[in-house]
Amino acid sequence: MRVWITRPLPDAVLEAARALDAEIVVRSETLPLGDAELRAALRDYDVLLPTLGDMFSAELFADVGTPRCKLLANFGVGYNHIDVAAAQAAGVAVTNTPGAVTDATADLALMLMLMSARRAGEGERMVRAGAWPGWHPTQMLGLHMSGKRVGIVGMGRIGQAIGHRCHFGFGMEVHYHNRSERAVAYPATRAPDLTTLAGSVDFLVIAVPGGAQTHHLIEAEVFAAMQDHAHLINIARGDVVDEAALITALETGQIAGAGLDVYEFEPRVPEGLVRLENVTLLPHLGTATEEVRTDMGRMAVANVAAWLDGAALINPV
Repeated sequence: MRVWITRPLPDAVLEAARALDAEIVVRSETLPLGDAELRAALRDYDVLLPTLGDMFSAELFADVGTPRCKLLANFGVGYNHIDVAAAQAAGVAVTNTPGAVTDATADLALMLMLMSARRAGEGERMVRAGAWPGWHPTQMLGLHMSGKRVGIVGMGRIGQAIGHRCHFGFGMEVHYHNRSERAVAYPATRAPDLTTLAGSVDFLVIAVPGGAQTHHLIEAEVFAAMQDHAHLINIARGDVVDEAALITALETGQIAGAGLDVYEFEPRVPEGLVRLENVTLLPHLGTATEEVRTDMGRMAVANVAAWLDGAALINPV
């Protein structure tokens, strides 16, 4: 059995993988697989451990025909880079790593909320540029976060963890938009629709999965509904937000600010966002801790081990 790990992973994860009863090949490149590599991956390996950016599309599966590969053990909870229906039709199972990313991603959402509300990125740029004139009472006034109202779009594991932190940590009112009602251990009100939610909150936090159903879910109509002091936070997937509409909303003062960890065409970030002071831009750091990436990798390896043993997959998609 041949297993290909498409990116370098933490040492503890590679040790766990090398303990499997299989030939383990680790790709040294950090960029996503190219077209030729994607085809070779499906043809030459029994199991792949891919991650974000490795685009296993329906067209790819159609081109390859009957692949040797029988499992895509995705490193990450999000799998919108894999056409799951096409994979399954080709006889390829798909797994992911839910749970391992929840707390780290929720923590980052709160960090972005604070950074955006309190203009932290703008302030740091001022200090580094030697342009800080010293403290005065009206300098860089932002939005006080405690006691405000947060709206969470997507109330899955991560959305619920964000709400928990907002309620218990900052005394915030929690409102949300979700396909179904959620029972959580704190007061949370479900909004009847997305624009109603957007118009009633001080922070709109995006925590939905990526994919065709959520593509450009946050677009011009949502920004028009938001209050002019409100902030948009996206820790989900970049293409959930219409970036052109977001840039317009930030430029025209429709909303006060935004905090982004993901981008519609990442790693490309539009110049329209880069030049704005009222947006905080992070390089997809949601799960970027040693502990979390190790836990994610071990979960992916556990799915590989289950498949090699002929056992039920732990986290099937």
